[in-house]
Amino acid sequence: MTADFTIVTINQAYADATMIDREAVAGRPMFEVFPDNPDDPDADGVRNLRRSLQTVVDSGRPDALALQRYDIRTPEGGFVERYWSPVNTPLFADDGSVAFIVHRVQDVTDLVELRRHGHEQQRITVALQTRIEQMEADLFTRGRHLQDANRQLQRVNAELAAAGDALRAQQQAKDRFIATLSHELRNPLASARAALDVLGLDVPDHPALAVLARQLTALTRMTDDLLEAARVVTGHLQVARRPLDLRTLVAAIVGDIEATRPGSAGIHLTLPDMPATVDGDPVRLAQMISNLLDNARKHAPTDIPVHVEVTTDAGHAVLRVRDEGPGFAPEAAAGLFDPFVRAGTSGQSTPAGLGLGLAVVRGIATLHDGSATAHSNGPGTGATFTVRLPLTDAPPNGAEQRPAPVTTRAPMRVLLVEDNADLAAMYAVLLRQRGDTVTIATNGADALAAAQHPFDLILCDLALGDDPDGYTVARRLRRTPTHRSTRLIAVSGFSQDSDRERSRAAGFDAHLAKPLDPARLDQVLSDWTDQPTPGQPRPRPA
Repeated sequence: MTADFTIVTINQAYADATMIDREAVAGRPMFEVFPDNPDDPDADGVRNLRRSLQTVVDSGRPDALALQRYDIRTPEGGFVERYWSPVNTPLFADDGSVAFIVHRVQDVTDLVELRRHGHEQQRITVALQTRIEQMEADLFTRGRHLQDANRQLQRVNAELAAAGDALRAQQQAKDRFIATLSHELRNPLASARAALDVLGLDVPDHPALAVLARQLTALTRMTDDLLEAARVVTGHLQVARRPLDLRTLVAAIVGDIEATRPGSAGIHLTLPDMPATVDGDPVRLAQMISNLLDNARKHAPTDIPVHVEVTTDAGHAVLRVRDEGPGFAPEAAAGLFDPFVRAGTSGQSTPAGLGLGLAVVRGIATLHDGSATAHSNGPGTGATFTVRLPLTDAPPNGAEQRPAPVTTRAPMRVLLVEDNADLAAMYAVLLRQRGDTVTIATNGADALAAAQHPFDLILCDLALGDDPDGYTVARRLRRTPTHRSTRLIAVSGFSQDSDRERSRAAGFDAHLAKPLDPARLDQVLSDWTDQPTPGQPRPRPA
């Protein structure tokens, strides 16, 4: 029977013993087919059997009943007295729940009747004793089987628990590894990027600058993809959605990419006349679009444009990116969105990269209740990548979807807390070029000592080697009258959502990932121009 006590099937011996048609009762409730004898006010067969079956469902273990009277209804409608020795055994579904119960009984009515009436005939006594011995042996065997099954079940449960603990430990170790790897990669990248910016101030027209900029951008992008892909796989990628016109966002990203690749064949963009409004996170969607375009440019010939099209269809905004690259076998389409998969055809080299960009694309699309698919007619025919996002009736948010140009800011007194001496020196040069007065501290203790003087802005790394770390520095500064309202920005290679939440709780006003973009810093400071200035009362960061 099923776990809700519905009969699935009955063998012929059971049907004969209970005087029923085995096919007629399949699919009917157990206690509808076998009710208590209404003429017996002390009948408790239904109650006892129901309790035993429920015990099996709740515990997942077999349950045996003692000698049980349970009268059987005859085909004529009456009831005959019967005694049984029942055992109920569970069968499990794939998820570990009880799916079925095997209800096995032995008719011991003859034994009860013989004992009741005291028949002492030798022949019957011998036969009875033999039967009792057989029954005892059978019960002993069944008891041993139940014990073995229980021990095996306990062993399996223990193994499953241990395996679950091991998987959780491995997941936590992987998360820590990725966070540490991201931080360790971002530090040298930040130093190199800052040094490149300084060189750009001294020798702005040197041809090597463009090469260095492209390679550093590629390394930074791979680092970001590694971190984002880990968030996608672990389910930690978060989005802040609002209504926006996908046309505007796609046009902005295309314009930015074309501006950074002069001389290439460019991108052929087709947009609809009507808005394509979706409920989306502009930052994540911009990342998704950039990854699609970057993937297309890697594979497409430099003299043939990439085609980008936005349409609406069946309640969805549809973004298609088509390239004339090498294409791929149609059966490989689904696997292209798996992490670390890179498409390549026979006789052609695989484009550079970690194979994470499309995994991030699918993760972002999924978080927006959408989908990402790929299509190619085969090698040499190019490829089309399609993202579908649900449309929304809400009007687009009035705020700009792209950052406004950063206005020139006034010089500031800046405390720079960074344990990487090369990186600190380069950041200091860039800030001084903007007219700032910069004080450098290479550890938390020096930072707290320097902070006895007032500053307009404090840029602080989080991992400073020795105690105190950046979080501790922020908490201590917020307790001092001098820096209770000073603008405090975390600049770190640790940039997961948990890191940002922790820095916010410590008292930081903002959290910027390494390598620090001076223009991004200026933009953040510009966004604060309408807020209370340092030294004036203002609410603590949320």
